[in-house]
Amino acid sequence: MTLMSAPEIYLDNAATTRPDAEVVAAMVEALTAGYGNPSSLHGRGLDAERRVAAARAEVANALGVPPAWVLFTSGGTEANNLAIQGVAGSYGSRGRHLIATAVEHSSVLATLRALEARGWSATLLPVDRAGRVDPEEVRRALRPDTVLVSVMAVNNEVGTVQPLAAIARILRDARAGGRLPLLHVDAVQAFGRVPVPAADLDLLTVSAHKVHGPKGIGALVVREGVRLQPILHGGEQQHGVRPGTENVPGIVGFGRAAALLRADGPAQAERLHRLRSRLLQRAILIDGIAVNGSLGDSAAPHILNLRVAGVRGEILVHRLEEERIYVSTGSACHSRDPQPSHVLLAMGLGREEALSSIRLSLARTTTEDEIDAAADALARVVPELRVLV
Repeated sequence: MTLMSAPEIYLDNAATTRPDAEVVAAMVEALTAGYGNPSSLHGRGLDAERRVAAARAEVANALGVPPAWVLFTSGGTEANNLAIQGVAGSYGSRGRHLIATAVEHSSVLATLRALEARGWSATLLPVDRAGRVDPEEVRRALRPDTVLVSVMAVNNEVGTVQPLAAIARILRDARAGGRLPLLHVDAVQAFGRVPVPAADLDLLTVSAHKVHGPKGIGALVVREGVRLQPILHGGEQQHGVRPGTENVPGIVGFGRAAALLRADGPAQAERLHRLRSRLLQRAILIDGIAVNGSLGDSAAPHILNLRVAGVRGEILVHRLEEERIYVSTGSACHSRDPQPSHVLLAMGLGREEALSSIRLSLARTTTEDEIDAAADALARVVPELRVLV
């Protein structure tokens, strides 16, 4: 078999997954038959509205929340912005302090910086060597004027699972004492892989393209009673909180992806855990390779971040691509940024260690044979690249 005829092995699923065939078919049908505007009063509009409602119910069911809590957005970045800016706009009279961890997604960190430029105060909590925040750090950071704590459920670069239950208890205690702090959770990488108590949270972000749905559609779960000031202004769609004509094909695709996730999510999570363990066991046998992030129950089943001593991550990514194996150096949002990962630096890695790391991420489509082929390729090309340095 020549290299060009070798099968493609896609291990960059934390960046995006391949849309499921059923998702694509549902979207095509929505584009061709369900093309009405959901706000129109005639039959075509009512048909589109029904499709949106059905998809909203599917997403809600997959998360275990009432459908009325689900607001559709253009993706995880918009949902995170709406959660943070929306709370700031609605609760600014109660306080102007926000808390997050130092390893949040850039859509959270950049939003906090934008609010700081407008006079808000933000505290970024440190994490340990595994990328995990200590819940007591949250307790210590709380102030009388804290209005929101934002903590991701699963880190998108290293797969560390954060102690959400303990953090939620701390915030409930604070509210019992008369303070406000709401809890926002970016669950984009957790959805369908790690249980998240969505019904017990105030705000939660998910995105379709991480779970074999389409790009350009996500959702923000807003618990009943939580007020959000819109960041977009227009019509009355979605109660005016997120106006604009709904992306019906995208929403339908998200609904179908959520239904598939609900049907086999737990079984797939267990399968991914076994595959990740197999890849990890093979990889750490290679001289100079170590794991960045958590192990065991504190690690998501689909993300493995490896530190490869003596080899730049970017070079290894391109060399593996020559083998038709697709991995990444970290978040796709910063894949062209020459700076080391802020997540790895916050975990205590040095600059060179951070620049020598790669992320391999699995999905429903990943097979055991692909895992073995990727491990074989690593064992072959890493020593080769070290000789060239």
